[in-house]
Amino acid sequence: MKHLISISIVIILLTSCKKEVVFVPRNLSSVEIETLYSDSLLSIRAIEILNDKSLAFSANNGAFGLYNPLKDSWMVSKQEYDSLNLHFRAVAHTSTDFFMLSIDNPALLFKTGDDGSMQMVYKEEGEGVFYDAMAFWNDQEGIAIGDSMNGCLSIIITRDAGQTWNKMPCENLPKAEAGEGAFAASNTNIKIIGNNTYLATTKGNIYHSEDKGISWKVIKTPMVQAIETEGIYSIDFYDNLNGFGIGGDYTTPDNNEANKILTHDGGKTWQLVVQNQSPGYRSCVQYIPNRTGKELITVGFKGIDFSNDGGYSWKHLSNEGFYTIRFLNDSIAYAAGNGRISKLIFKE
Repeated sequence: MKHLISISIVIILLTSCKKEVVFVPRNLSSVEIETLYSDSLLSIRAIEILNDKSLAFSANNGAFGLYNPLKDSWMVSKQEYDSLNLHFRAVAHTSTDFFMLSIDNPALLFKTGDDGSMQMVYKEEGEGVFYDAMAFWNDQEGIAIGDSMNGCLSIIITRDAGQTWNKMPCENLPKAEAGEGAFAASNTNIKIIGNNTYLATTKGNIYHSEDKGISWKVIKTPMVQAIETEGIYSIDFYDNLNGFGIGGDYTTPDNNEANKILTHDGGKTWQLVVQNQSPGYRSCVQYIPNRTGKELITVGFKGIDFSNDGGYSWKHLSNEGFYTIRFLNDSIAYAAGNGRISKLIFKE
């Protein structure tokens, strides 16, 4: 018995002597920007890092393409439909397919086909049709959102890997505020965490579903939204509790009043942070992966900003303008904007 007690004491002492690993956020000080693709005729607001780490994009003028980083090569194509000049601002992917959705009327949703060409899988016509963003819960189930019509947000859902899409009837959705929609600015006003789905709107609302889009509730946030160009432009969640939203007004981009919000309770409540301090209007915010939710980057046409305390303070890194950003790892990201797609390397 004494021997067992002695062993137990030694184990307790050894365990208590282990040093607790403390996460120390970085203080990023600069960003190196390398242009990978340029076309002065394109406005690129939708990019997606695929499972093999290649990068897909879609844009205006029907343009879409794929970047192979191993070969440092691009394949760029143009999607045509009748005589329309298609403009894509929403993309998504599964493990096997890439999807892109056009704005305006008619809305056209394409997916990769078996022969390598894009096939149209959804078309919607009507006054007020305008889709803004798209994402997938898994390989079978996906969602796209658009501006309100007939009193509710436009939400289409697939449950068969994107082969067919069905629009949710207004009786199954919360009543939209007058003129409520989403901003087609960076394809980041949808965020999926497990079965939870968050939609950010022009009216400063967060639509939340806990069952992959079957039922919804609306949370009002304090985000500025007095006029039609104000509201939440982008949201991201690091985990089930911590999320951040950014926006403002692109017509007065230096205005930084009530344009940054965060949550620590899974989106149930939101609070304003960094009131009347930079950054002003930004179109995209993303948590840096594997940094415990402390480090974020936000981009817009006025530059790039960094936070290392969960969004409570921000540091301006660059005046280089971009619309949207996606991280490859905790130091390298791809960003797209007016006429270009770039590789960003963040440095301390």
